[in-house]
Amino acid sequence: MSAEDKKAKKELIRQKMIERQSEAKVVRKIVSIIALILVITVGAAVGGGYFYIKSAMQPVNPNNNKEKQVEIPIGSSGTGIGKILEDNGIIKDARVFKYYVKLKNEAGFMAGAYNLKPSMTIPEIIESLKSGKIMEEIVFKITIPEGKQLEQIAGIVAEKTNRNHEEVFKKLNDQTFIDSLMSKYPDLLTEEILNKNIKYPLEGYLFPATYPFYKEDPSIEEIVTLMLDKTKSVLKEFQGEMEAQNLTAHQLLTMASLIEEEATAKVDRDQIASVFYNRIKTGMPLQTDPTVLYAQGEHKSRVLYKDLEIDSPYNTYKYAGLTPGPIANAGVTSIEAALTPAESDFLYFLATSSGEVLFSKTLQEHNQKKAQHITNK
Repeated sequence: MSAEDKKAKKELIRQKMIERQSEAKVVRKIVSIIALILVITVGAAVGGGYFYIKSAMQPVNPNNNKEKQVEIPIGSSGTGIGKILEDNGIIKDARVFKYYVKLKNEAGFMAGAYNLKPSMTIPEIIESLKSGKIMEEIVFKITIPEGKQLEQIAGIVAEKTNRNHEEVFKKLNDQTFIDSLMSKYPDLLTEEILNKNIKYPLEGYLFPATYPFYKEDPSIEEIVTLMLDKTKSVLKEFQGEMEAQNLTAHQLLTMASLIEEEATAKVDRDQIASVFYNRIKTGMPLQTDPTVLYAQGEHKSRVLYKDLEIDSPYNTYKYAGLTPGPIANAGVTSIEAALTPAESDFLYFLATSSGEVLFSKTLQEHNQKKAQHITNK
């Protein structure tokens, strides 16, 4: 290669290096510009978010003291309350209200009809909802105890509202009424309640609690809606556990009802739950007396051997597994037991006349305890 060729080659290499350096400078500038834009954008977003939240915490209209009636249903969650308040123009953003409630760990909101103003701050609104300062006085209350069956609940409602028992019970089982409720509560009242073996579709779904009413003559639909709202609210708290165990609301309420009907004041419900689950795992029938009484439609203190022969899908002496549906309403304690049974090897339990429940692992052990504490049926 001649000297001129070498010189030309060096010049070519030098030119390429200059081009690459120039390109690198351009790339660095572009990256710097993009980074600057990102910083500005993020800063604006953060700043904008801060000012938005700050604004959302302020009253909707500080100068508007006109009161507005807002109804907070029984069992409403923080999310539900926030939506109601936003829809009524009392707060600006339901999400901000929800996170504020969580951040401050606020609880104990009371149902009722409230007089609230757009000029109120979120803390003022929360204080009002917690103190229960409502617009109307409670006219009467309906208390539904744990372990009550639909027919008994109908009797309580009838007595408190001066209605006919048969009229109320008929309404609670009316198919058109049931269909309307299923449309309103699609996640709670599913097709499972329409199983051909189900005795009463709403059995076990009317939650045991005390319900206040602010007018003298609420409709059956209004009364049932309050109860279903409460059931929905309670089950929502256990949604994670239900999904983890692949349990539907119907299955959970059914198991909880069996536990509720077998439990006494002195028993650990989670131990009873363990017996039921252990029996299901081994293919044994549950053999729980309350299911026999439910199949017969009777309320009595003892189940006789002849009673066990009734041919009903609710008779757990004849048919293994859960009953087609709940046999009564269950309280939170029984629902918790159905979700978190004790770990045990027990397959039998026996309730004594004193209310104590004795657990056994074998039939022989169970029969020995039975001979000691229970007279022959």
